[in-house]
Amino acid sequence: MTVAVTGSMAFDYIMSFPDEFAGHILPDQIAKLSVSFLVDSMRRERGGTAGNIAYNLALLDQPALLMATVGQDAPEYIAGLQVRGVDISGVLQLPNEFTASFFVSTDQVNNQIALFYTGAMARAGRISFADQDYQNIKIAIISPNDPWAMVKYVQECHDLRIPYIYYPSQQIPRLEPEDLIKGTEGAKILILNDYEIEMLKNKTGLSDEEIKNKVETVIITQGEEGSLIYTGGQEFDIPPATPIRIAEPTGAGDAYRAGIICGIMRGYPWEVTGRLGSVTAVYVLEQHGTQRHAYTRRQLANRYREIYGDTKELEDFVSYGKEE
Repeated sequence: MTVAVTGSMAFDYIMSFPDEFAGHILPDQIAKLSVSFLVDSMRRERGGTAGNIAYNLALLDQPALLMATVGQDAPEYIAGLQVRGVDISGVLQLPNEFTASFFVSTDQVNNQIALFYTGAMARAGRISFADQDYQNIKIAIISPNDPWAMVKYVQECHDLRIPYIYYPSQQIPRLEPEDLIKGTEGAKILILNDYEIEMLKNKTGLSDEEIKNKVETVIITQGEEGSLIYTGGQEFDIPPATPIRIAEPTGAGDAYRAGIICGIMRGYPWEVTGRLGSVTAVYVLEQHGTQRHAYTRRQLANRYREIYGDTKELEDFVSYGKEE
């Protein structure tokens, strides 16, 4: 059984601002904001929510079907994921488009200002679960993408009875309230960060309890404070994994989700699954770029033990499938 990963594939243009944004924004002038920040570095990295999640699933040796659109500038990106073991048969390459691009600047306290150019992602609705081997999909994740495509994928998962994780994130402002409610109430799992869950509540009018009543499991990430998992009337407070250093936060959330998916696919308890997500995210925090980190499952298991102590599930984690 495999995981279907939908969402964006993009090139990330990551910039560093050597100060704090807050010191250069006038709150009383926010209605006519016009600012420019001189950055001191920039890198072009492979990214996008679907690309990042698929990359991390490959490191975890979890089979994944990638369903995303790219442009004429992405053959090396596709090939790199394929070499890692990602099933790219669901990737649609458009010869007359450029791949979506994410422009983000991070200040000295890890606040971020970002812009996203849709490019080929705007054609994501041309991909369909019905054209895939959907009976082999154990769970899908619907992550930020072209809004119409996200609505389509929710409906297809309903129609084809594919369990899915709903991760609307950056597209909450673009999605209609009724679409967000339908995506949430049909999901097996809803994953958002603490700011995004407030955006969802504000956009839909749903309360915390109403959201929990509509979806089987709600996971809220809280950055350096860890994450919260609500499921079956229980609450699990997952402590954060401590990085050796913090280089760049971009992509850490996608890595966390890959760890969560791996735990779900292996049937681990939520305490272990949440911690696995946190450890997976740490590797991204410690590197510049969302897909430059690497590890074996044995190395990740040892990191888990160092941070949280041992658990019997780690023996299965190291031994299942292939491991070098």
